[in-house]
Amino acid sequence: MNKIFFLLFLFFISCSADSSDSELSDPDIDIETDLTNETFKKIVFDNYDSSKFKFGATLNYFQLNSDVEKLFLKEFNYTTPENSFKQTIVYPKPGEWNWDRVNAFLNFANNNNIELRVHGPIGPQSSIWAKDDSRTKEELTDLYENFLTELCKKINNESAVKWMDVVNETISSNGEWTDSRDGTDKWENPWTQIGKNQDGIPLYIIKSFEIANQYAPNVSLIFNQHAGMEPKMWDKVKETILYLKNKGLRIDGLGWQGHLRDNVVLALNQEKLNYLSSLIDWAHQNDLDFHVTEIDYRLVGTSPTSTQLNRQAHGFANILKILISKRNNGVVTYNTWGVYDKNEISDHEFKYIYDSNLNPKKAVDELKKALNGKSTTPNYLD
Repeated sequence: MNKIFFLLFLFFISCSADSSDSELSDPDIDIETDLTNETFKKIVFDNYDSSKFKFGATLNYFQLNSDVEKLFLKEFNYTTPENSFKQTIVYPKPGEWNWDRVNAFLNFANNNNIELRVHGPIGPQSSIWAKDDSRTKEELTDLYENFLTELCKKINNESAVKWMDVVNETISSNGEWTDSRDGTDKWENPWTQIGKNQDGIPLYIIKSFEIANQYAPNVSLIFNQHAGMEPKMWDKVKETILYLKNKGLRIDGLGWQGHLRDNVVLALNQEKLNYLSSLIDWAHQNDLDFHVTEIDYRLVGTSPTSTQLNRQAHGFANILKILISKRNNGVVTYNTWGVYDKNEISDHEFKYIYDSNLNPKKAVDELKKALNGKSTTPNYLD
């Protein structure tokens, strides 16, 4: 009898060892980045109505087929391709089309059941050809109309494409239109040179939504905006959206990029967060979804302290908590502008939720606690 028990014991140990070896050799599991069993996408699936709330992250073209893609697929099922659908990439000048990055992301989304946002086709990040001071109104009009028409036709029947930020960064923080500048080496918006209508609205904004309405009827159309919680800017945004809607143009959502900085404590300031809350309310009251489209939190310096990382974590989570609190009034989405800190040498790169080794920072923990309902009250800076 003892011999039988001994043989059974050996058999059990052998099976356990085989099972362990099998797990370690599984090519779909990256041991270094498989840091929690409860992924973002599982938490969202278990706790939220997918028609009301989305949570995702941005990828760029060069991160496809990499360890970053593996981490993304483990954690997320909604993405915004960083710059791959913009005019400067797809149609930088007349006769020069490049659909490689667009096609790569469409294939990625379709093959992995990923929902996709088309970001910023028309905005300040335009090509050198478009920014050339010698361009005429007619040349600029032909360029952006041809580009946006073909882009809309291409994405309209792509089931993965859910949203498009039709125009991006149209209004500066002082409430003035984002305008053109001399030269080709500056951040500028050349499309304002096309002119304004009798009511002072830039023609390119009106025409962009006309084209999107006509050629992308299956895509949710977003008016995307940058900067912070400046009332003059948002008043102009609201006026412009209502003007376009009153002209019969479909606009489905208002987007805010959400680029945060540690030396501008918007995400930790109660007054600023209250303003954001009221902005979301305004959107929902006007039949608009509200999208946080590009959130990141830039730390100052080359070696972040634990205090800075804590502020960063709470900054990310505070914005999410406000969105979650509004989800029963209308659609809200949250998209981080990137996945990981690409380069620890640059102080520009300490702004994402995973570190340069794809390990989760404190922000991941705070975001998951917020999503799980374990932390619902914003943390303000004392």
